[in-house]
Amino acid sequence: MTPEALEGAFIAMRSMGIGGYSVTMPHKARVLELVDDVSPAAQTLQAANCVVNRDGVLEAHNTDGDGFVEGLRHDTGFDVAGCRVAVLGAGGAARAVIDALVRHGASDVVVINRSVDNGEKAAAVGGSVARTGTKADIASCQLIVNATPLGMAETPDALPCDPAVLSPDHVVADLIYAPAETAWLRAAANRGATVTNGLSMLVFQAATQFTYWTARPAPTDQMFAAVEAALRR
Repeated sequence: MTPEALEGAFIAMRSMGIGGYSVTMPHKARVLELVDDVSPAAQTLQAANCVVNRDGVLEAHNTDGDGFVEGLRHDTGFDVAGCRVAVLGAGGAARAVIDALVRHGASDVVVINRSVDNGEKAAAVGGSVARTGTKADIASCQLIVNATPLGMAETPDALPCDPAVLSPDHVVADLIYAPAETAWLRAAANRGATVTNGLSMLVFQAATQFTYWTARPAPTDQMFAAVEAALRR
């Protein structure tokens, strides 16, 4: 979609009373200039994946991070409040997770990234709660989140850290959902850690958007079924 077409879509939203849009790359930053209000998460991340039309007032939201937190709770029962977290990676997904972890009460978020400069930029979205660190910090964290692409189809056996640092005291999340079990999750499970992939984050970020648009609870069971069926094709 061209910039002109994107602007036209927002004009149509206002004039036709369209309830909302889901936004993907490369438009997540541009839409912030086309709305009336920006949520705290979208403002911090300078990116939105959801626009809501409330009687002609357009709101921009970013539901990725909240989707991660809700998906983690759904899959493992884990509450991030008060916990120490290691986030591996510093891209857009990592930044969304860092922001949400801080908003949901994590006590310490350690960002571990190959590029220190990018790691510091990602940690900055978490304010005083987030900082950069090294893989030596992982063992002392309760939750470890892989927000890198390592483990996807093109690098199926790649590991973001040495699984020897993991134990049954850890919850390990991988934002990758295809494949459903990455080599790292498999290794973490072999160490006794509780593991979960990125499928629930995908579903719950969309479920949050559905609720913004409709003011109704999202049909998450049907959403999980639809995504799982699509991934089997």
